[in-house]
Amino acid sequence: MRDGAKIRLGLTYDDVLLVPKYCDIGSRKEIDVGSKLSKNISLNIPIVSANMDTVTEARMAIAMASRGGIGIIHRFLTIEEEVAEVRRVKRSQNFIIDDPVTIAKEATLKEALELMKKNGVSGLLVCGSTTLTTDAKKIEGILTSRDVRFKTDMTTSVEKIMTPRDRLITAKRGISGEKAVALLDKYKIEKLPLIDSRDRITGLITASDFKKFRENKMAAKDKDGQLLCGAAIGVRDGILRGQALVEAGADVLVIDIAHGHHKSCIELTKKLKKRFPGVDVVAGNVATREGAEDLIAAGADAVKVGIGPGAACSTRIVAGAGVPQFSAILSIAPVARKRGVPIIADGGIRTSGDVAKAMAAGASSVMAGNLFAGSYESPGEYYIEDGSAFKVYRGLASRDASIDRQLVEQNKDRQDRAPEGVSFRVTYKGEVGKIVQNLIDGLQSGMSYTGAKNIKEFWRRAEFVRITEAGVKESFPRTNQI
Repeated sequence: MRDGAKIRLGLTYDDVLLVPKYCDIGSRKEIDVGSKLSKNISLNIPIVSANMDTVTEARMAIAMASRGGIGIIHRFLTIEEEVAEVRRVKRSQNFIIDDPVTIAKEATLKEALELMKKNGVSGLLVCGSTTLTTDAKKIEGILTSRDVRFKTDMTTSVEKIMTPRDRLITAKRGISGEKAVALLDKYKIEKLPLIDSRDRITGLITASDFKKFRENKMAAKDKDGQLLCGAAIGVRDGILRGQALVEAGADVLVIDIAHGHHKSCIELTKKLKKRFPGVDVVAGNVATREGAEDLIAAGADAVKVGIGPGAACSTRIVAGAGVPQFSAILSIAPVARKRGVPIIADGGIRTSGDVAKAMAAGASSVMAGNLFAGSYESPGEYYIEDGSAFKVYRGLASRDASIDRQLVEQNKDRQDRAPEGVSFRVTYKGEVGKIVQNLIDGLQSGMSYTGAKNIKEFWRRAEFVRITEAGVKESFPRTNQI
């Protein structure tokens, strides 16, 4: 240790408690947990699913955004695969699908089924022959799951089994929601193609999407009514991957790098903001105010805070580096808030009480991985062992994940590096919606104990007490006592 080196006190969530204060809130339902993910993106609930390959792909991102949060698609896919995941999210719940999936009438049933599976849709609009470019978008019919249900000849052309144009109910672009619903109901159809005066495809309205659109009032959506979706990028192909993801509709790009206070992360942040000025960029991870200041100066629209607190991360053991998460948030929050940049508390969240403490300390949202990894919506299938159901959860720096990453990144150098993460099984938890609701219930409860009706009041009113190891033990239920 050099002469004069400082030793900082580091506290984590278990080391502190919120101090209860006077409250005049009649019901916790009155408490608004809406917050910012980044400078220009607002969430109805401050919950983010982590960009990990055992946590967030399209299914998880749809579930998170439907409940008011957001999911960040992980980057350990090919660019084409990650783009496809983003598109699935953006198409999943939208009053009007601006760019519906189409297929030429000459295509085979096999090609149609592959296209449906790739895009996660149950129907395709059929357009003109691929040899007639002037009619490429002229509607010729529609192919739905009912048309292909009992077909076995994969060489059959789409034209032979589709619902043809003369039997198709369509509408002009600009039709109101009420009129669209009336047509769907009158003709008992599930899909309403939108066309222009020349019979060219301009959009699509589906009954299922319209129903979801009306029911999910808490959903986090963009200006066009599509669910919000984030996507992760790395340093190696950040600009190329970022370009493809932005074109696919990603609302925010998240730089995925273990040590965000690094020249490569700072430079990539600058390049992304220059190339995509209309897209928010989340940079990180950092654990110091100096790290946050440098990323904000580079143009970051949000900063991700957390070095080593994750359940599957062993960085602090392997590298001996990191800052306990509560102290990291507490030190960075004032600096970021002064510059109008939200921070995301990434990692270390085990309970709803941890969410409350992270938010009270100054975070604008929290990112979780382990809590969501065992849910129905997380990637991978669950398996049964000794009568219990499990899923796999792994850190992206674990040896298992590193081997898979080499295939995507084509980087053989990672093979011999000491892993800074682990992989293990987690209990299958069912649908993620119940987990999210429990977190929000706990957050609202924590806010009520301080008398805060919204997140900004929570920041202002929150006060913490540091507790001892005995205090930690006292905090937990003691089931052996009456």
